[in-house]
Amino acid sequence: MSAARVLYLAGSGRSGSTLVTTVLGQLPGFLAAGELRYLWRRGIVENRPCGCGVPIGNCPLWSKVLADLPEAEPAAIAGRLATRLRLRGLPALLRRHRRGRPPVPGHPDDTHLARLYASVAEHAFPEHDQPGVIVDSSKLPPYGALLGSLSGVDLYVLHVVRDPRATAFSWRRRRALDGGADDRLMSRPPVWKAALLWLVWNTATVRLWGTGNRPEAGPDRYLRVRYEDFVADPATTTARIVRFVGATPGELPFPSPNMVRLAPTHSVAGNPSRHRTGVVDVVADTEWVTGLSARGYAVVTALTGPVLRRFGYPLRRPATMAADSVSTGDPGSTVVPSSPVAGQEG
Repeated sequence: MSAARVLYLAGSGRSGSTLVTTVLGQLPGFLAAGELRYLWRRGIVENRPCGCGVPIGNCPLWSKVLADLPEAEPAAIAGRLATRLRLRGLPALLRRHRRGRPPVPGHPDDTHLARLYASVAEHAFPEHDQPGVIVDSSKLPPYGALLGSLSGVDLYVLHVVRDPRATAFSWRRRRALDGGADDRLMSRPPVWKAALLWLVWNTATVRLWGTGNRPEAGPDRYLRVRYEDFVADPATTTARIVRFVGATPGELPFPSPNMVRLAPTHSVAGNPSRHRTGVVDVVADTEWVTGLSARGYAVVTALTGPVLRRFGYPLRRPATMAADSVSTGDPGSTVVPSSPVAGQEG
């Protein structure tokens, strides 16, 4: 069996990864798997909804995948993953990486992880001659580093970056964890903590894959895309990503330059906007430009200043932008229904 080709979206939260993942999932040979590191707890133990709308255990795809993992103990695996990937272990992880050692020490659980991705590839792309692409938007750099060391995983890293002032503002929004019917809320860290997480995870992503100091971290395995560039020209950016993983763009799901047609995906976790379907306009979410307080803006800019310029972001607040779109709660974009029915939230 050929290796499972995984496109791993790395970086920090609220950077548009859900939007990018969902768009890629519309393409033949691509599976929008969502945040697969959460499959064990949110998907199996808690049986939350798949992107297709039914609980993970009843999903026509994931029920087949789970049947291939009879020996796995999902709650135990989830707990051990949280320990193995914790933030305080990042310095040691980077040291091991610099020395050419596996960044995340091996564990018997890795057999189940490798089998998971092999099973997903087998059941998601049963009729494809070429290996399909599993789009994993888990984002956490340590988990991506763990995937890169697994036997049978052919890893490509897509580094999705967004202005940290925008991500900090987005984290303060009140959002249900899995859509309107869910009374549990996504975490809402203060702006200073959101800024530090942005700095740590994006810097770690560059250190792990963007420096070219290891063969698998060369330019053919790492691509950086800014959220702002994606929403400005989604078709061109999507085609660039598709070519990056060695696939042919073919017909893209864009009926017009800033409009995308979304069908249900099989994402196991992620922002609740992953459940959105229909033909929608893609418009940059710029509410933060006027909504983020002067103090919040100054705090985030001061904490992330050392790398802002590296990613092409100015220190000064942008000029006020016209509020010509309707916020739907997607931290990666604002999507506006193109008709009274298509694309509306449930």
